[in-house]
Amino acid sequence: MAIFTGSGVAVITPFKPNKEVDFEALGNLVEWQIAEGTDCIVVCGTTGEAATQDDDEHIETIKFVADKVAKRVPVIGGAGSNDTRHGVRLAKRAADAGVDAILNVTPYYNKATPKGLIRHYLEYAENSGVPNILYSVPSRTGVNITPAIAKELKKHPAIVGIKEASGNISQIVEMARLVDDGFALYSGNDDQVLPILSLGGSGVISTIANIAPKATHELTAKYFAGDIAGAREIQLKQKPLIDAIFSEVNPIPIKAAVHLLGKCLLEYRLPMCEPEPATIERLRKEMTAFGIL
Repeated sequence: MAIFTGSGVAVITPFKPNKEVDFEALGNLVEWQIAEGTDCIVVCGTTGEAATQDDDEHIETIKFVADKVAKRVPVIGGAGSNDTRHGVRLAKRAADAGVDAILNVTPYYNKATPKGLIRHYLEYAENSGVPNILYSVPSRTGVNITPAIAKELKKHPAIVGIKEASGNISQIVEMARLVDDGFALYSGNDDQVLPILSLGGSGVISTIANIAPKATHELTAKYFAGDIAGAREIQLKQKPLIDAIFSEVNPIPIKAAVHLLGKCLLEYRLPMCEPEPATIERLRKEMTAFGIL
């Protein structure tokens, strides 16, 4: 049961100079994403700097996006935590705020055992009230969802997919082998979209879609339409820009890139801060070469 197929954007959270959420800019970004063909909005994830939001603001931001989208495309809300009880409460509130699913990153710092990780996700699945998408990004959390763990978790009807950002293509091949067509496999890395689609993937939860939504949607649409060469052309053309938006830790460069498009202020919450001048120049160069600046 794929919540969406195609390109889902892990949307940034714009801030005002006083560091409050800039809901006007966020609403404009959502409308632009939908107009450009984005297939799903993912709000309050890593790219949205959710780690700096308290629970009330987190849910307020999710509800704002869900209300703004008004069911035109699916909305997925981030609800991960390294405290299972806290995460389940957050997931319930996200469900009440109108999301179609939650995105649940592996618990960070605690470094759960495989048994603990399975129990963590089953608590969410039993109690959140909406479909769950697992999120594996071991470079940030220190915890990996192995293919064997995914195979076990997919047995629960509320666990419907995974955002796979391990970067380990061999692991992803094994995961694709062990799960079935009812379990959505989403690329969590913008430079691995086409390989994952070729393994039966359902799409991407994308960072680059914040600045190139139409192209990212078209990459997936061309693949599903059988135009493999067209999809490959977009994937390869995006690569230098992808490298630029990950030249510092995400979401520092991507927010700067959205700023260069004039769609948000260059405002972060510590410990995130402004990129180096060389990063700005690299972004400007690659965005111009890609034709979006």
